[in-house]
Amino acid sequence: MNDEIIEIGKTICEIGERLYRFGHVVSNDGNISFRLDETRILTTPTGVCKGDMNPESMVIVDLDGNTLGPGKASSELPMHLFIYQQRPDIQAVVHAHPVTATACAASGIALDQKVLPEIIATLGSIPLAPFGMPGTREVPESLRPYLSRHDAVLLANHGVVTFGPDLWDAYFKMERVEHYARILLASRSLGGEKDLTPEQVKQLSQMRTGYGQGEPAT
Repeated sequence: MNDEIIEIGKTICEIGERLYRFGHVVSNDGNISFRLDETRILTTPTGVCKGDMNPESMVIVDLDGNTLGPGKASSELPMHLFIYQQRPDIQAVVHAHPVTATACAASGIALDQKVLPEIIATLGSIPLAPFGMPGTREVPESLRPYLSRHDAVLLANHGVVTFGPDLWDAYFKMERVEHYARILLASRSLGGEKDLTPEQVKQLSQMRTGYGQGEPAT
């Protein structure tokens, strides 16, 4: 690997360590990837704790999933590749199992409530994709209806996937999803969240484009 790829690998390791430290993954769960160019993806290796990775262990694959060097990629790689194929604007993908957001996914609860201005203006709504068997084509196909208008999706009974124009953007979307899920859980213990008005939601959705987030996703 050249120096540029090693530096990208260092960022992936830092993000992996944060995911592990904050309890968004445990053991060897989760995976992270980055689009190096039009034909290559750098991704985390299979069977490795995200809190204990090194840049040299990253795996390079092509867009068909063929390994271009040493190491073995995660069985979840097809989900990452599908996102890159469907969204040319996306450069990085993060998949994790943050506890509260994953609990919502396991309970069949999408995060599509019109409650927090920060969520509406940045992520829009966060849909729930139907269950797909991990490591199979079912997971990518479950995402198909949502990819054109969303940058974060709950995976039923599985976890969360976020994606963006760079690694940190994709990672911070994961943090935002989990924070939002925690706020909704706390709100419901206090009697339930109160939605913003349609006009307020419209104004906040229009701000999304101003933040460089693309068309509103509500």
